[in-house]
Amino acid sequence: MSRFVDRVTIHATAGNGGHGCSSVHREKFKPLGGPDGGNGGNGGSVTLVVDPQVHTLLDFHFRPHASAQNGRPGAGSNRDGADGDDLILPVPDGTVVLDADGKIVADMVGAGTTYAAAAGGRGGLGNASLASRARKAPGFALLGEEGEVNELVLELKSVADVGLVGFPSAGKSSLVSVLSAAKPKIADYPFTTLVPNLGVVTAGSDIFTIADVPGLIPGASAGKGLGLEFLRHLERCAVLAHVVDCATLDPGRDPLSDIDALEAELAAYTPALSSDHGLTDLADRPRVVILNKIDVPDAADLAELVTAEVAERGWPVFAISAVSHAGLTELTYALAELVRRHRTENPPPVPRRAVIRPKAVDETGFTVVRDPATPGGFIVRGTRPERWIKQTQFDNDEAVGYLADRLSRLGVEAELTKQGAVAGAPVTIGDVSFDWDPQVPSGEDVPIQGRGSDVRLDRPDRIGAADRKVARKARRHHADDFGSAPVDLGAEAFAGTGTSDDGLSDDLHDDDR
Repeated sequence: MSRFVDRVTIHATAGNGGHGCSSVHREKFKPLGGPDGGNGGNGGSVTLVVDPQVHTLLDFHFRPHASAQNGRPGAGSNRDGADGDDLILPVPDGTVVLDADGKIVADMVGAGTTYAAAAGGRGGLGNASLASRARKAPGFALLGEEGEVNELVLELKSVADVGLVGFPSAGKSSLVSVLSAAKPKIADYPFTTLVPNLGVVTAGSDIFTIADVPGLIPGASAGKGLGLEFLRHLERCAVLAHVVDCATLDPGRDPLSDIDALEAELAAYTPALSSDHGLTDLADRPRVVILNKIDVPDAADLAELVTAEVAERGWPVFAISAVSHAGLTELTYALAELVRRHRTENPPPVPRRAVIRPKAVDETGFTVVRDPATPGGFIVRGTRPERWIKQTQFDNDEAVGYLADRLSRLGVEAELTKQGAVAGAPVTIGDVSFDWDPQVPSGEDVPIQGRGSDVRLDRPDRIGAADRKVARKARRHHADDFGSAPVDLGAEAFAGTGTSDDGLSDDLHDDDR
């Protein structure tokens, strides 16, 4: 027996990008033929796609973990790694995607609608792509980025034109079975229907869908009797039809009290998709009252008594029998007319156009704030700085020097100086913390050196913290002796950090943007 699942939690894991390769071309008589390391492949993404052939979220119930393929690493001889395959997950029409905080991030309606659940990581550049006039033979490559990992909640909200609401055993499933070709389970005990049933109804040239929502009881809007699970499937319905059991033997129940009780629950329920396709709250949707089971003599008399009082509320009233098919023709065409009117007043939404928002010319793409947990520390936030940190091999001095160049070109070092950062200040970018040293010249031509090293990190003319302190005291003493203001030589520490035209033109790669 198949199961209907309309709410699941999935864990979408995109593929990691492949690492770039650091390689040098070698052949006979050419031991150092230049860098030839290929780029890593991009990781695969996880994408949700609406498939008309899928009607339940059952597959995700048993397999909640979805992982895309990782990108392959690059290789020598300029061989790029293969991209990871994307993972396509088919979902039913009407699926709503929520994040871990319960915020709606996507409302998937219409065949072919897609949503990127997790983006794959970008592959790292090989040393062949990093070569420039300043770095003719880089001894490092960039690491691949990790793919996104997201926890999402999928909720299925039935896409139907007419929703049938009523108490358990009011005859909703029987009505769907005679109006359409659907064959829901029908029995003589309450809560026979545990899942929504959809049927397609034809009335002349009009075709519309009708949903049999499981029976509601007082307190459903607060979750009683799984009411929230049932009310969810009414959010997209354009017309709500009250199915009233006129032959009930329960004491204290009558058609008017049943309608009032259900109206109170509909008014108390707040749809998550309050503005979905122009639909209003459930309390404001068009109503139809269906007095069912008039094939029973006492029920027919009761229906005749309450028809006028229900009509005073401005709602169309139909007395029908799902067993004898009495009154079904009039009901079918009346529902078709309401649906046709709704479609005329609310045309299908136009697909959203892609909006391109260019960045401002003065936008840096990063921010520098003080670290509240570390006295004198700073935190650098931004997509590019955090990505560059993840791509860097910190056990390779040349790679660290390249990172310093990138951060300097972006303006991170200048911003740290502007905000009062001093040498040795703790700086955190992403998951990496380090002591900031503005003495490392960046943007300048890198002298010939051994592969995997950067002489700027080990140059003998660098002034240590202790030496700078002694020099500062000497300057103050000199100023006091001559009665002049102290000379600030702090700019000398940043003289080598400017961006030269050569360094910018040679080292700016696509990965920097």
